[in-house]
Amino acid sequence: MATAFSDGADFWNKRFDTPDYIFGRAPNEYLQTQAERHLKKGDAVLCVADGEGRNSVWLAKQGMQVDAFDLSEVALKKAIALAREEAGHVQFTLASTDSWDWQQNQYDAVVGIFIQFADPVMRPRLFAQMASTLRPGGLLIIQGYTPKQLEFKTGGPSILEHLYTEEMIRNLIGDLEPIDLCLYEKELSEGPKHTGMSALLGLVARKPV
Repeated sequence: MATAFSDGADFWNKRFDTPDYIFGRAPNEYLQTQAERHLKKGDAVLCVADGEGRNSVWLAKQGMQVDAFDLSEVALKKAIALAREEAGHVQFTLASTDSWDWQQNQYDAVVGIFIQFADPVMRPRLFAQMASTLRPGGLLIIQGYTPKQLEFKTGGPSILEHLYTEEMIRNLIGDLEPIDLCLYEKELSEGPKHTGMSALLGLVARKPV
């Protein structure tokens, strides 16, 4: 069945085609908290579908070696501009999750913040790719919306099948060991598209050594 995400790059180019940074310029709060706790200067980090660059640029400013990709050319141009303004060096690539070169054992951390364009068919493939590119001991950091977000309507997809449950995430991460897995409600202020009370899931999971 077709969804709002079926048009791929065209859908996201139109969504990002505004002077504003639609998800803000500051990093996601859950990512910031977990990165400060678990990551260190010099770590190699991949930001998946990073949009306008708020997360990758912040990580780069903490001294990490950051790769980021997105399929929206419009978003990527805004991300490059943000990196230039913030003096955070990121290696940006125009790519989708299927065209990105998923090299095995490449990164100390992989970050997926609100990557809920992934439908039930894509999602297992994407999580397997993210796990495969982690080095042994590397961390997967995820933030997403839970089904209760459909009541709040303050951001994210309006399609139930795109939202995260604890059981779903535990199945998707396979052999990765959860370090933090929490479902919670919190007021977000992440640009005009993520503002207000939100139903959230946060995950940090470690690849076995």
